Amino acid sequence: MSLVGIETMNVFAGTTYLDVGKLAEYRKLDKARFENLLMKQKTVAMPYEDPISYGVNAAKPLVDALSEEEKGSIELVVTCTESAFDFGKSMSTYFHQLLGLSRNCRLMEVKSACYSGVAGLQAAINFILSQSSPGAKALVIATDVSRFMTAQGGEGLTDDWSFFEPSGGAGAAAMIVSDRPHIFQVDVGASGYYGYEVMDTCRPLVDSEAGDADLSLLSYLECFEQAFLEYRKRVDGADFVKSFRYLAMHTPFGGMIKGAHRTVMRKLLKAQPRQIEADFEERVAPGLMHCQRIGNVMGATTMLSLASTIDNGDFEVPQRVGCFSYGSGCCSEFFSGVVRKEGQRRIHALNIREQLDRRYELTIEEYESLLRRSHTVKFGTRNVEPDSSFVPKARTALGRKTLFLRAIREFHREYEWVG
Repeated sequence: MSLVGIETMNVFAGTTYLDVGKLAEYRKLDKARFENLLMKQKTVAMPYEDPISYGVNAAKPLVDALSEEEKGSIELVVTCTESAFDFGKSMSTYFHQLLGLSRNCRLMEVKSACYSGVAGLQAAINFILSQSSPGAKALVIATDVSRFMTAQGGEGLTDDWSFFEPSGGAGAAAMIVSDRPHIFQVDVGASGYYGYEVMDTCRPLVDSEAGDADLSLLSYLECFEQAFLEYRKRVDGADFVKSFRYLAMHTPFGGMIKGAHRTVMRKLLKAQPRQIEADFEERVAPGLMHCQRIGNVMGATTMLSLASTIDNGDFEVPQRVGCFSYGSGCCSEFFSGVVRKEGQRRIHALNIREQLDRRYELTIEEYESLLRRSHTVKFGTRNVEPDSSFVPKARTALGRKTLFLRAIREFHREYEWVG
């Protein structure tokens, strides 16, 4: 069987965060219901941060670690996002330029709500498997920003929508996909996908979101079960518990994952509460740790959960990880792969946890001021220079060079390295 998968990957979670417990208290959210979210922090995008700056900051350490020959072998760049700022021009062109990649390269963008990151990953996997260009690599960047501008009014906006604010994050996951899967060796052909039309959450306006939280939960639950059942049809003997040492799942918020895991454990295994709780802590919780500190990064979240699983799990011996991706609207997929100790060492070397610790903590006052500035770089902005003096400590918080948006001139975005 051909080897294919993630050669290397990295996560970038911005420069600032908000303690969502403090936010919930400030917004006077129902305490019991908020605690069920299982959220701790959320990354918040500055006016001078956008999907490009996030994606480049995630991908640059990976690209810089390649030799010139390896760098030249990247022949496909896929951007996965629902935060694009142009109806036609692909953001992958910016990544291609800023990362200094070869011009003999396909550049494309995928938009499919939170499923987009896995859609891009699967496209890259199949490009490698096709052997149309032996030895080639693909760069997949899933990047999304939630500035919390909601579509006001209407029947589609439910009373529960306020609970999306504490969980809406920002960030990026970058992956180099090749026939040298040091991080995650994909189980070729072991995949179950499931989708249908549903109006659960959406972005009907260019910078605003609307949705039905209850419908979204129900759709997620159905897709998780049905995608796994389709996986089981294709993989003889697949067992929800025994086949996977860990589960890495798209995480809108931790409580949603806990509910989905509980539902499948009850329906497929008739498991009792104590068994379900123990299984959740052992197999699912490692993949939530980074998600609980960053929030829902839409298209990047499944890969964020995978990175968290590898960072926090036990891989002294090779372990199979089951992955689930869900994108509103909807499309979903359950697939799997194997992680080895080498992969964990490579993830540890990127110091993702340290990056999270270094972020600047916003005060509630700074956060509120930031929300008022959210429209500064919204979709369709023609000319602007974001205020680089806003929360100046954020620009040097990570202690290393970081890419930021410098200006938009006639719709074209310009960037600068700081630090």
